[in-house]
Amino acid sequence: MKKGLILSFLLVFAMMLSACGGGNSTSSSESEGAKEQGKEKLEIFSWWTGAGEEDGLKALIKLFEEKYPDIPVENAAVAGGAGTNAKAVLASRMQGNDPPATFQVHGGAELNDSWVAAGKMESLNELYQEQGWMDKFPEELIRMVSKDGHIYSVPVNIHRGNVLWYNKKVFEENGLQPPKTFDEFFKVADQLKAKGITPLALGDKEPWTATHIFETVLLGVLGPEGYQKLWAKEISFDDPKVKEAAEIFKKMLSYINEDHSSRNWQDASQLVGNGEAAMNIMGDWAKGYFVNDLKLKVNEDFGYAPTPNTEGNFVVITDTFGLPKGVKNPDDVKKFLSVLGSVEGQDTFNPLKGSIPARIDADVSKYDQYGKDTIEDFQSSKLVPSLAHGSAAPEGFVTKVNQAVNIFVTQKDVNQFIDSLKNAAAELK
Repeated sequence: MKKGLILSFLLVFAMMLSACGGGNSTSSSESEGAKEQGKEKLEIFSWWTGAGEEDGLKALIKLFEEKYPDIPVENAAVAGGAGTNAKAVLASRMQGNDPPATFQVHGGAELNDSWVAAGKMESLNELYQEQGWMDKFPEELIRMVSKDGHIYSVPVNIHRGNVLWYNKKVFEENGLQPPKTFDEFFKVADQLKAKGITPLALGDKEPWTATHIFETVLLGVLGPEGYQKLWAKEISFDDPKVKEAAEIFKKMLSYINEDHSSRNWQDASQLVGNGEAAMNIMGDWAKGYFVNDLKLKVNEDFGYAPTPNTEGNFVVITDTFGLPKGVKNPDDVKKFLSVLGSVEGQDTFNPLKGSIPARIDADVSKYDQYGKDTIEDFQSSKLVPSLAHGSAAPEGFVTKVNQAVNIFVTQKDVNQFIDSLKNAAAELK
């Protein structure tokens, strides 16, 4: 019986080999045919599946295919909020030595502490020199994608984290101006609360959104130098300034919507868009949501300003792509990176994504008024990395901070919160 099964298996296997050798064209063999001709698929791994971001990615891929029609491309985007699902899949593949050709990763700690430190990425210094990029990206941005003198990824976009969004009609009807300081914020919030309007919208169903607010408060209290020193362990988390930031954050939380824990960031933005809440602190992907999903107009329906006490500073969230070690088509990856890092590539992608270009020489005319203002601020402001989005500190620390913030939003115990942050600091390198 066993011999018969073995012989049957061998016969079927031989027929399969014969069929492959016969050159039959099937969908499963297309990829193999490309490999035999030296055309390994260029697998572009990201979490860009939502409105705007997916359009931007597809436009970027189309541009690349026009320039390199002989290189087959696979859009390997994985759906999931803030890249949670994609990052889990990526970690499994990288650990299994099966990297995609290139993948989306935030510049800063997420890149350097996760993949560069593990020896999983190739240096791109030569590519930067060949493309003449060393003076096309801000020095502070290049440092975010570098470690030990080597550059490891190419930034394709910039999002700003420290943005206060506000409903123009609500502010105009109540004779209010967007607050520039914490004192002004609380005065505005008190006036709004007295009118029965929720001053600050929050959707912390995922705790990173509350951490996002807290990082802007830290920046506003400590300033850019002190903020950076926190992640370098040059300032302790029981420093009086950190405690002051925690107290301000606590007070801000007294003005949020009661149903915050059941909402996500889009829901919180919607409260501002429809006038149920007056303000929201969120990255400028919120602008894309206002415009694309809610069909609101920039500077007509909604306005924007730096978060309190952070004017002249710019919290950077940058999506980047690099060259993993061990890929079979490194030259094709470099060609993609060269398009991604070009003026044409960045101006193709970012207007659709809702972000601004990482390059300083992009065509400003292609962007709306918010984009124009943000490009100007990006080039003139002090750039600092985002904690909530993995650029300022290692993933282990960010996870523990998210947990501490989640508890703090509910319990509002400043001393307990500071102790939790101090304990989390053991994850800092």
